[in-house]
Amino acid sequence: MENFNQLILILLFIFFPVLSLGIIRKVRARAQGRKGPPLFQNLYDFSRLIQKKPIDGLNSSIYAEIAPLIVFIAGLVVWSIVVYEWSSFLLIPFFLAIQRVATIGFAMETGTSFGGLGTSREILLSVSSEPILLFSILAAQTKLEIGFSIIGFMLGILFLGALFIAILAELARPPFDDPRTHLELTMVHEAMLLEASGRTLVFFDLGYQLKMATLFVLLIRIGLEHSKFANTILPKYFENLITVAGALSIAFLIGYWESISVRRKWSWVAEILGMTFLILIVLGSLVNLK
Repeated sequence: MENFNQLILILLFIFFPVLSLGIIRKVRARAQGRKGPPLFQNLYDFSRLIQKKPIDGLNSSIYAEIAPLIVFIAGLVVWSIVVYEWSSFLLIPFFLAIQRVATIGFAMETGTSFGGLGTSREILLSVSSEPILLFSILAAQTKLEIGFSIIGFMLGILFLGALFIAILAELARPPFDDPRTHLELTMVHEAMLLEASGRTLVFFDLGYQLKMATLFVLLIRIGLEHSKFANTILPKYFENLITVAGALSIAFLIGYWESISVRRKWSWVAEILGMTFLILIVLGSLVNLK
């Protein structure tokens, strides 16, 4: 069974980052009555862009060339942590912060007004969502467990629901941002990368997809770590199969959610994430330490 377990992890590591975005796009299109792009359309885009030389701004330094590599490598590290669990999940927010700093630095390096606009919004989302992500990981790493009962199950669902809201904010997905639009009033992540092209854009997009896959799998891993039932009964390979199925289900859920959701006002962002953090603290205090 150990070989089968390793096969599951290898397939998850290689294919899920690319597949997750394809699933979101396909489900969103189907829910809106459209055919949508192929599941691996982003691979076709990468193969086309990787052959093009990036065009940097006149005042850009070597940092504009290094930043996308930093984003990609940091994304690869956090993805390996969440898949193979070779280190504490507490390292994940720090490498995500490295990704964010590199992306923000690139946006400011180009010196465009859109880069500054996207940077300010990205910082607002990160300041609001990172405490929720850190608290959730701390709760999981301290081995807080929910007993297998109706009340424990409901508390766990609410806890993971609050974390899911923080993940939407961390990824700048609806209702916090709409990646399908390219209007100055709505974009966050896209605004910082308007000056990226060719291989530079490929590394940024790969880093974002690794970040997305990491947070999807992290949500399922935390849910399993909180479960006394999963920790004591389920074999490791079956736990990894649940992780794969759960991560795919989250991609389907976000795809459908984006088809019916719209972006909210920025004044609403701090309020909803603040309330989510308070709810998460209350739920965390209700979990019994076994």
